Amino acid sequence: MKFPMGASSKSLLSEMMSLCFPESTYNVCVSKQHAHRSVTSKVKRSIDILGALLGLAIAAVVAVPVAVAMLLDNPGPLLYSQVRCSFKGRHFRIWKFRSMVVGAENLKHLVSNQAKGHIFKNENDPRITRVGRFLRSTSLDELPQFWNVLVGDMSLVGTRPPTPDEVAAYDEFHWQRLNVKPGLTGEWQVNGRSRVKDFDEIVRMDLDYQGKWSIVYDITLICKTILVVFSKNGAC
Repeated sequence: MKFPMGASSKSLLSEMMSLCFPESTYNVCVSKQHAHRSVTSKVKRSIDILGALLGLAIAAVVAVPVAVAMLLDNPGPLLYSQVRCSFKGRHFRIWKFRSMVVGAENLKHLVSNQAKGHIFKNENDPRITRVGRFLRSTSLDELPQFWNVLVGDMSLVGTRPPTPDEVAAYDEFHWQRLNVKPGLTGEWQVNGRSRVKDFDEIVRMDLDYQGKWSIVYDITLICKTILVVFSKNGAC
């Protein structure tokens, strides 16, 4: 399958508008919910900052060989960015090492969704490059997200950050997952990852995390994440 290169100006304009006017995907029930205690925890924030600095140092070292590999495999930008939703639906721009062909968002309609509900997953997505498959299987593609953690858009541990179009289709039950910041890892990444494709089940995992949350539990999930990444368990 061949793909055209580059993103359309309409797509870029849409993303710019969504950053400037994030209220378009807000749901009134979110504003009525109280902030989860993890969001206001100074200890959690301190751990996030320390972890982000370490992660960015690793990302800086990895960036050079990744850039060379991309140049040989599928020339294009080293980084990929996309508008996602953070705590209470606030929009932010997430950063990753690019794992798909340039302009992949414009080709999404050509790929079937293997997941159920407000989430998109395809284990054999043809838009993923050869280097991209390696980056995803090792989770190296997510290293630039440590910048999002450092600036406070994300946390080391939380929920998967959804896209605005996913959030726009949420039912009231789903909005509860946005009571915490999105995270690099969380219940789904550790206990389900690519094996869980039912969005409602992912939401139940997110709410389970909110009920169990503590600093010790966050550290436990971080340690489990390291084991999952090195074992490549559930990677896609």
